[in-house]
Amino acid sequence: MRIAPSILSADFANLQRELDAIKNADWAHVDVMDNHFVPNLTLGLPVVESLLKVAPMPLDAHLMIDDPDRWAPQYAEAGCKSVTFHVEAAADPKKIARDIRAAGARASMAIKPGTPWEPYEELLPELDMVLVMTVEPGFGGQSFMAEQMPKVRAVRESVKKHGGDIWIQVDGGVSAKTIEQCAEAGADTFVAGSAVYGAASAADAVEDLRRLAAGHAH
Repeated sequence: MRIAPSILSADFANLQRELDAIKNADWAHVDVMDNHFVPNLTLGLPVVESLLKVAPMPLDAHLMIDDPDRWAPQYAEAGCKSVTFHVEAAADPKKIARDIRAAGARASMAIKPGTPWEPYEELLPELDMVLVMTVEPGFGGQSFMAEQMPKVRAVRESVKKHGGDIWIQVDGGVSAKTIEQCAEAGADTFVAGSAVYGAASAADAVEDLRRLAAGHAH
């Protein structure tokens, strides 16, 4: 059970301190938004390169951007250990996944709530992780969409069928209230933003989430 706090909910003026506050997390999830693919603008490669110098854990870059075919490999080359592209924005998802792996990172594909899983199942051999969005991407602090749990189950069934060490990540509204149903559905990697950075102790929140998820492991 991997916990990847999202720095989208952190204090952007003190990102090194905010990463240190979650030292016990498995990953730090970095939301890259371009104001094209999603209606919000966050941070890009220069900030990620700065974070990579100080992060005490590997970075999980979630690219909510147009033209991931061009950009995704650059985040892997910079040093992000996992790079997620959105299949809805991809011209050639298979090539992106291969380029990410060739640059030394785990290749991950994200699907928005309205995107069905089945048409992309054949891409599994190219992937190290599938991210099932449990909110519409673009903003932090949104309400969890429980209706995405059947999709998580479907991805888990596909992974079982195909074999391989493929992680299943959920992102959006994940909290102490919702993480158990995500784990029960088959997720093993959890992005949590406000649930971690809105807590009195971010590190304690990470431990709580990990314990709750482990208790309901698929």
